Amino acid sequence: MLSTDQDLVSQLASTHPRFQTLYEKHHQLDKEISKLEGRSGAGYNENVAKLKKEKLHLKDKMQQIIQSAHKG
Repeated sequence: MLSTDQDLVSQLASTHPRFQTLYEKHHQLDKEISKLEGRSGAGYNENVAKLKKEKLHLKDKMQQIIQSAHKG
């Protein structure tokens, strides 16, 4: 997401139920990945890679909603 979209992201997070769900799950995965990797990143493994792919997929879905909001 572009930083210029922060206001829109905040608005969507509070008014768009699907976006809110995706946003919360994305944030949850981010925290889980950070915890698993540890500060040094030494905890990287297949599970972390899977979680990162899921997080990226969520980000793509959120970006689609953002683009739709820009058009509408």
